[in-house]
Amino acid sequence: MLTVFHTADWHLGQSFCGFDRDYEHDCFLTWLLRTLELHQPNALIVSGDIFDTVNPSALAQKRFYEFLSKVAKSMPKMLVVMTAGNHDAAARLEAPAPLLNSMNIHVVGTVQWSDAHTIDYEKFLIPLTDAPSNTSAIVMAVPFLRPSDVPYVPEASDAYLEGVRELYRNVTEAAMKKSQEYTPDAYLIAMGHCHVSGGDESKDSERRLIIGGSESITLDTFDSAIAYVALGHLHKAQQFDQGRIRYSGSPIPLSFAESEYRHRILKLTFHNQAQLLVEELDIPRSVPLIRVPKKGAATIDSVLKLLEVIELDTNLPENLPENLTADQHPFLEVRVLEEGPDPARRKRIEQVLEGKPIRLASIKIESPNRDSDEDSLEPSIDSQLLDWIQPEEIFLAAYHQKYDKAPDPEVLNAFREAMQRVALEEASP
Repeated sequence: MLTVFHTADWHLGQSFCGFDRDYEHDCFLTWLLRTLELHQPNALIVSGDIFDTVNPSALAQKRFYEFLSKVAKSMPKMLVVMTAGNHDAAARLEAPAPLLNSMNIHVVGTVQWSDAHTIDYEKFLIPLTDAPSNTSAIVMAVPFLRPSDVPYVPEASDAYLEGVRELYRNVTEAAMKKSQEYTPDAYLIAMGHCHVSGGDESKDSERRLIIGGSESITLDTFDSAIAYVALGHLHKAQQFDQGRIRYSGSPIPLSFAESEYRHRILKLTFHNQAQLLVEELDIPRSVPLIRVPKKGAATIDSVLKLLEVIELDTNLPENLPENLTADQHPFLEVRVLEEGPDPARRKRIEQVLEGKPIRLASIKIESPNRDSDEDSLEPSIDSQLLDWIQPEEIFLAAYHQKYDKAPDPEVLNAFREAMQRVALEEASP
């Protein structure tokens, strides 16, 4: 029997609407360490996006290496395999590999090419031993693949997607050959940081991987000989191919759109080639994300009334790091229906929230005349008329389209004064 933990998309060092999230990541890593110690798996695999940016803060890196140090000290026989995601600086992430390898921690960030323009597929193959020290699995640690990382496939209709397919085919073939050195029954466990076709993504926090939008790979990229595919990138936990291919999801919500996700890690138990059991271990939410109103948007007066009576519970789950600062206060997103320009809107909201244990992270303004799936306002003015139409006419048309009424005299006068200042600046030598 072999036990593996699958997680991904930690995004250590993320700044959330200007707020640091170190407290939440500290809570998660503390919980993860205790969960690993409780279950004693054979391996922990992390499929990309360890950090949120290519230049993570010193604090984020400290958290990362402190966690690895504690894992190595507490469970020296447990294998740790980590790959780089599209948010990570791949070469920098794997730079300390010689040191980490001595601690049974393997980090794969880059694709290594030889002088003969061939890929070193052995770099991706990491043997995994069970309790009796028998090599019972081969981990195929494939990081996020950029167009320059994949092999060239002649006459391919899509060079990138066919290149990804070819790389996984070659890695799988190399893994099957390597397994013969140990046992023909060794499981193949593939890792990837990619977007599988049909996957449910969070557009608020997941970056487009490849410019052009053609980066979604098909499920048949992963050979049927692979017992399990551990994916990262999509923050919502989801599965394909009867659970053989899975995203673990992110450990904390990385946007308000993810506040209703069940955040978890996956415990995989391999009993034999025909049986894989997957247990979902829910991660405690250390800091709530609150939307007011809960659904849709409301007028500013309605929002203020809701905020006045909002009930807040700042109690944290047990066995998490103690922190009595504002880092444990909930994040708040306020969604207001636009009724017209309101320069005092933020101040009014902040006044109602004054003294409450909550952090105002976002004020989202929604137009009552805008379709729910509309991302931007496009004034219905023919672009060919812009050579002779007056700026005030554009302003009036855009204002009417957004608010379904003419601007108040004070607003129109303010616009005219701004135009006069611009004219004077352009006329001055």
